[in-house]
Amino acid sequence: MATPQKRQKSLTREYLDTIVYAVLLTLLLRFLVVQAFRIPSESMLPTLLVGDFLFVNKFEYGPKIPFTHVRLPGLRAPRPGDVIVFQFPKDPRRDYIKRCVAVGGQTVEVRDKELYVEGRRRVEPFVQHTDGVVRPAAYDQRDNFGPYTVPPGSLFMMGDNRDNSNDSRYWGPVEMDLVKGRAMFIYWSWDKDRNWPRFPRLFKAIR
Repeated sequence: MATPQKRQKSLTREYLDTIVYAVLLTLLLRFLVVQAFRIPSESMLPTLLVGDFLFVNKFEYGPKIPFTHVRLPGLRAPRPGDVIVFQFPKDPRRDYIKRCVAVGGQTVEVRDKELYVEGRRRVEPFVQHTDGVVRPAAYDQRDNFGPYTVPPGSLFMMGDNRDNSNDSRYWGPVEMDLVKGRAMFIYWSWDKDRNWPRFPRLFKAIR
């Protein structure tokens, strides 16, 4: 017959095992399947607002094994139009979120604020421009850029808030090794100006 002390030890062991398994499962999901991300800037307006909290699908493009450069097979490769979270090329400790506008081998050009890929103008209903001034390429590359051919295995990323986005026009393409995953949907959104949740944005798919 088990003594109360042994029963207590057995119960404590069960609780510890449950906690350990839960932590391991959470870490596994975070590293390989899904990760939470918060929007800190206005570079993706109007698609994403400051204070949006979203889930990132890491499985779709193939998750990276933690602390390595090995990427497991995914369901598909990134394609133009995907909103992607990635490590900032200039400082991989920081995460950025932008829209992929071109993939390896494609040629990108911006002419008077209009995006062209492979010589064809892209229709981008999700993009906004807040500055009516068109800057010449000699001034900076915001409104006139390229043509530039994206290297193989890389992505050209741009913010939807085109006049206020620090993106591949300034610091170059993003290698696939830095890609974390595709933004899926908003699970929470907080308006700091009103100090109130943005309920209509909850569970909104990101496109």
